[in-house]
Amino acid sequence: MDSPYEKELRLAFGAIQNAAFISQSMVSSKDKGDVEKADLSPVTVADFAVQALLVASLKGAFPNDSFVGEEDASYMRSNPALLDRVWALVSGVSAEALAATGGRVPASKEELCDLVDQCGSSTPGGAGSGRTWVFDPIDGTKTYMMGQVYAINAALLVDGQQTVGVVGCPNTSMDAKAPMNNPDIDPSSGGCILFAVRGHGAYVRPLAGDASSVPIRKLATSTAEGLSSLRFVTANSIVDSALDGVHEVVAERMGVPYPGCDLLPWVLRWAMLALGLGNVTVWVYKKKTRVGKVWDHAGAMLLFEEAGGKITDVLGRDIDLTKGRKMVENFGFVAAPKDMHAKVLQIVHDVLKEQGHGDLLQ
Repeated sequence: MDSPYEKELRLAFGAIQNAAFISQSMVSSKDKGDVEKADLSPVTVADFAVQALLVASLKGAFPNDSFVGEEDASYMRSNPALLDRVWALVSGVSAEALAATGGRVPASKEELCDLVDQCGSSTPGGAGSGRTWVFDPIDGTKTYMMGQVYAINAALLVDGQQTVGVVGCPNTSMDAKAPMNNPDIDPSSGGCILFAVRGHGAYVRPLAGDASSVPIRKLATSTAEGLSSLRFVTANSIVDSALDGVHEVVAERMGVPYPGCDLLPWVLRWAMLALGLGNVTVWVYKKKTRVGKVWDHAGAMLLFEEAGGKITDVLGRDIDLTKGRKMVENFGFVAAPKDMHAKVLQIVHDVLKEQGHGDLLQ
């Protein structure tokens, strides 16, 4: 793919390859060093190590860019044993791998903490904010800890707009078939990378190998022949944030099976939509105060958009990534092929009103 972001793509590919090595090396470990954050979501040694590696590699090439990531270093700074484990994992990336990918790792434990903290304290901006990388080091930490599917996300925003999206799926094949669920790993495939540049389409390639020597497949434009031809990608079996009794009714009203692909990681959901394992997702949170986090969606959404999808929130508003680390200007998601989006959105509105949730549309 020819684009003005070839250098960014090449370095992001390499960083995600090294990040996948780190995360996969921990998969078989019974003790992944998990701790509990204030919001009760698990964090692993791999989360910290991958975020440090991603920012070190891309900051080394683009020192004037800004960097946003899910984690900060407070746990590591207060827990020397945890920091030692993260440092050992990062240091395990070979010099040969770094040379081959143009990557780098932190030079010291202090730099490691500083890089992670830089991501943890930064926010995306809007017009005039320039270039900002957004990372989700392990999206789907719960499923990762169970040895199931997960993804690594690296996105470049330019003035708050998704411009480059690179998603690594270390245990998912580029030839995955629907329906795909959280336990459906395929480590023998070697994993895959999905990527997109705004205005240049979406693509998939094997995880391993140099971009000049691996097969790259352009992802087909998402279309549908009526509502009944749509296929869901959602999270059904491991979820606590969705409004009960809505999503399955929306699917029934559309005349399509539910849940279709059942995947917890949001980044992976967007990737599988782009890959064509489904072409619609609907997500209504339980409360209007619940909002998405930028690292779960930035860049990954671009994959589906560049494959022919349209994404808005439940109210039909464009997705806004410029207001900080949380997507406070949006409520939930409705995504579908461009020519079907309005029909899906209307069904969502009808179901919410019928079930007495019309206040969520205000």
